[in-house]
Parts: sequence; C-alpha cells; structure tokens
Amino acid sequence: MAALNISSFNNNTSQYQCKFNEDFKYILLPVSYGFVFVVGLVLNVTALYFILFRIKQWSPNTIYMINLTVCDTLYILTLPFLIYYYADKNDWPFTETFCKLIRFLFYTNLYGSILFLSCISIHRFLGICHPVRSMKWVNARRARSISVLVWLIVLIFQAPVLYFSRTTNQVCHDTTSQDLFNYFVVYSSAISVILFVIPFGSVLVCNGLMVRKLIEPTTIGGATSQRSKQKSVKMIVIVLLVFILCFLPFHLTRSLYYSFRYFKVNCTLLEGSNIAYKVTRPLASANSFIDPILYFMAGQGFRHSLTKKYKQSQRQGDSKCHSTPL
Repeated sequence: MAALNISSFNNNTSQYQCKFNEDFKYILLPVSYGFVFVVGLVLNVTALYFILFRIKQWSPNTIYMINLTVCDTLYILTLPFLIYYYADKNDWPFTETFCKLIRFLFYTNLYGSILFLSCISIHRFLGICHPVRSMKWVNARRARSISVLVWLIVLIFQAPVLYFSRTTNQVCHDTTSQDLFNYFVVYSSAISVILFVIPFGSVLVCNGLMVRKLIEPTTIGGATSQRSKQKSVKMIVIVLLVFILCFLPFHLTRSLYYSFRYFKVNCTLLEGSNIAYKVTRPLASANSFIDPILYFMAGQGFRHSLTKKYKQSQRQGDSKCHSTPL
C-alpha cells in the first residue's frame, strides 16, 4: 500500500510534513462517480427532453429547473475523465488546461445548483406566503433575468479556480499547488460563505415560513388545496435533503480539512479530516441526479406529459395485440 505525501509546509524555522495512505479513494471515487454519471445522465437528459419538447409554456419554476439541469449535465459530462484519473491512481494524462476546466466545472455545478435551488425555494415561498403581492414580482421574464444573473455570479466567483487549479507531476490538484494553498484557503472560505452559507440560510428561512403557512388550517380549495400542500411539502423535503445530505457535509469537512492544513495541526487530525473530505465529495456530486427527481416531483406539466406518453404507448401496444390473428 503506497503512502501519499499530501502535505508539505515550509517556513523559516521548520518543515511540516505529513504522509498517509489514500488508496481508499481510488475505489470510492471511480465507483461513486461512475454511478452518478450513469444515473445522472439518464435522468438529466430525460428531464431536458421533457422540458424542451413537452412543456409548451415555461413557468418561472421551469426556467430555474432547466438552468439547474443544464448545470448538472455539464458537470456529469466531465465525470468520465475524473473516473479514469482516480482509477489510474492520480495519473492525469491530459493537459493542465483541461484539469483547470474540469475543476472549474465541478465548482460551477456545485454553486450553480445551490443558487438555482435557492431561487426555487424563494419562488415557492413568495407564491405560498405572499400569493397576491408575488404576482407582480414573479413571472417568466423576471425568472430569465434572475437566471442570467445567477450564471454571471457563479462564473465570476469561480473564475479564480482557473488560476488556482494546477497539475504537478501528473497530479490534477483539486485545491491548488502548495505555494498557493494559503491564498486558496482565503478564497475558498469567502466563496463558502457567499455562495453556500448565505443561500442555505435563505433556504432554511423560506422553508420554515412555508411550513408554518402550510400547517395553518384552511377550508378553501378542498381536495385541490390538499394536493397543492402535499406537493409543496415534497418540494420542501427534497430541497432540504439536497442541502443537508449533499452540500452541508461537503462544506463542513472541506472547511475542516483546509483549516487543519492551514494551521498545520498534527498528522492524525489532518488524516482524519482528509478522509472525511474525500468521503463527502461523492455526496456533493449526488445532487446531479437528485435535482431531476426534484423536477419530477414538482413539475405538474412534466408528470402529465410522462403519463400521457405512457398511456399512448399502452394503447399502441394493445392495438397491436388486438390486430394480431389468433
């Protein structure tokens, strides 16, 4: 079993160096990324097909979802290269420019997903808690403008990744080279606060207020109102699960690992935090196939189109059976 030198810090008085084994990631990451690639590609391509060709009128929620799906699909298409890289035990056969692109797309997907999920939560919060006033604020044109703004924010804030990402001795660093690590930690911490902590806080507040509104007793709407409430509850649960299971563990373990490297803690703590960080990286990728499930649960037009297509195929199958001579 090979030991990998993952930390080497130099200063004027001493050298800080830790060596430990990372063989587990050469199985964990290729297998988990392979699963995300296959399942995520099928679900996202299916979602894109129904949005583009089956949904005639796009609501604001549909606009956010198609941007989320495009974001996920772009990331999923980079996974075969990472699968090959980790299966070959950190031997990057491609160029440094391509390494930069792969890392850039990972973080673009990560924070694009977070921001578009936040937009969906805020959109539903306005519709549930302020249905009358939100009619002036929520429309397809405004959703398109907000989507463009989200893409600009993500691309601008993630542009430094193209500078920090480096290759050293055929290793495509998921952070940066050692001489730039301290600067990278400052950048990464700021990004985590701006593009994760603040959106996550907004999602918690919006979903908390929606839950309080939904549990209020109402006699208007009858069964329709109950179905609408059930749909909203499903949305709340799935969005919170994505944040809590996919995004939160990744950001916590990454921050811990980066902090331990920055402050040069003992090697045992550093190794433990490194293992935790590597384990949660596939969780962060899992949002790529959970997001289409979110659209399936929330999109009435999607479900109606899927049901209609299924019934048509059933009728065609029945007609073939009936026309076949006995």
